[in-house]
Amino acid sequence: MRVVEKTGKTVEEAITAGVLDLAVDREHVKVEVIVEPTKKGLFGLFGTRLARVRVSYEDNPGILASEFIHKVCIAMGVKADTQVSKDGEHWHVDINGPELGILIGRRGDTLDALQYLTNLAVAKILSERVRIVVDVEGYRLRREETLVRLAKRLSEKVKRTGTRIVLEPMNPHERRIIHTSLQDEARISTFSEGDDPNRRVVISLRRG
Repeated sequence: MRVVEKTGKTVEEAITAGVLDLAVDREHVKVEVIVEPTKKGLFGLFGTRLARVRVSYEDNPGILASEFIHKVCIAMGVKADTQVSKDGEHWHVDINGPELGILIGRRGDTLDALQYLTNLAVAKILSERVRIVVDVEGYRLRREETLVRLAKRLSEKVKRTGTRIVLEPMNPHERRIIHTSLQDEARISTFSEGDDPNRRVVISLRRG
């Protein structure tokens, strides 16, 4: 939560100053009036007392992430809209628009980089770590389905030939998908070897 205290000749003037300082919309803030303003006292012997208010704003990680992504898209010359949702502790930002392949990159490399930078940017504002998943028109789900099918197909090949298969380098999330999709295969064993970014999943027959 971000909080500022502001003064003004009127309560509304002080609130406006707080809203401008926080750079948020008026309807999204909470206002607490600390001191009501007063005019000059009897016979003008006392000075004017300014209004003082406390203006607070509860940052929404999803909105912060969406704003950051919009700035990146503008800088890249990409037209896109975002939709924000929350699933448990995870915030999801889905990007939609024409010709968004540039945001995905080769096997999602650019998308992963954008997600990483978005998490860093939001964590810096909030001073705490949050989990934000960035996707482009359902790419991650399609990629997961593709990897599951690949894992099943290659596991069958390993069963037929008895020869282990080494997959292409993958990020930790994609390697986890392969491991999970084959964890119930009685005859199949999976493990990872190598160092990132060239760490690979190996599919082999289970010993014994």
